Amino acid sequence: MTAMHRKAGAALRAHTRYRYSAIGQRAPFRWPNGARVAVYFALGIEEYSFGEGLAENLVSAGTHPDVLNSSWRDYGNRVGAWRVLQAFHEYRLPLAILLNSAVCESAPDLVTAAQAQGCEIIAHGYSNSDTLQGMSEQEEAEYLRRVARQIREFSGQAPAGWSSPWIAETEHTPDLLQEAGYSYVLDFCMDDQPVWLRTRRGQLLAVPYSQEINDSSTIIGRGAGAEEFSRMIIDQFDEMCRAGDELPLVMSVVIHSFISGQPFRLRALRRALEHILATGERLWIAQPGEIAKHAYALA
Repeated sequence: MTAMHRKAGAALRAHTRYRYSAIGQRAPFRWPNGARVAVYFALGIEEYSFGEGLAENLVSAGTHPDVLNSSWRDYGNRVGAWRVLQAFHEYRLPLAILLNSAVCESAPDLVTAAQAQGCEIIAHGYSNSDTLQGMSEQEEAEYLRRVARQIREFSGQAPAGWSSPWIAETEHTPDLLQEAGYSYVLDFCMDDQPVWLRTRRGQLLAVPYSQEINDSSTIIGRGAGAEEFSRMIIDQFDEMCRAGDELPLVMSVVIHSFISGQPFRLRALRRALEHILATGERLWIAQPGEIAKHAYALA
């Protein structure tokens, strides 16, 4: 039934994962050390199947094989991710990695380097050419477990968090994540505070994940420049610190190795990082897993 043919007075179809809650009407809580804003940075390190499946493209090449876009993406794991890791090491900033587990096969030294730097590894599917859409419940359950198993066998630790490739879920995804042992998900962008999701066997935490302060949607999707993205980070941060006087918030910055790992974009990103570090605000610069643990402790 379409909106045009919905019976007059009939209730809108609604999901049942989370309830409506106005941000100014919630029970107060605090971040560690009285911080007003919890900030996390997430770096997508991804692997794509050559010539098939979904892909992030710089331009519409219209050729096959698409050497232009595939080599642009490969730059991320060969060069860009290493530059971003070095920058965050210089600033002594914690970083989370949204990891396609196939990178454990294609660029294992990159995953090892991220681990050695103390990065949190978050499961981001096997490949970014994949999508959960169209999987049966059984297929999806096995996929979620296989990704976690591959990361655990490589790194020695199972991922606590999940981020769906392309933020594409099925109707069963939160249920299956909770049953597979994940404690939080980064697919949802409806709030500036963590939100509890209902699942058929308990709760799963949604840690805020920005689709706005995200270099993929902003730079590739909307064609914004590196300086504009840097300014967006600064303005988002300044405004959230101001709003944090009333209640604690989460700010996420999502970047990708083949986008923000380009030198001219990294240069602009550095200016935003330096602004955040120089502000003098009481901040909690954390990783998503730390934010999730804090929320679980308060529950």
